[in-house]
Amino acid sequence: MSSTVFISIIVGLIIILLLVGAPVKPMKYIGQATIKLGIGMLFLFFINVFGGAIGLHIPINIFTVFVSGFLGVFGIGSLAAIHLFVL
Repeated sequence: MSSTVFISIIVGLIIILLLVGAPVKPMKYIGQATIKLGIGMLFLFFINVFGGAIGLHIPINIFTVFVSGFLGVFGIGSLAAIHLFVL
């Protein structure tokens, strides 16, 4: 399944939940998680753009987005340390 189909299904489900009348609290948590994942993707993008000068490249996949989104700067630091020292 391609990523655009997956994203379309998720957006469709959220719209259906809003129309049917989903409880507010779970929608709040879904919104906060979505924002954190978006910030995590931006963190990884900028690390890859500016880290290219020193040979730092962290792949953007679901695992790294979760780590950087939910752990923030400490997650980015741990991913960079794994990349530099382990890989």
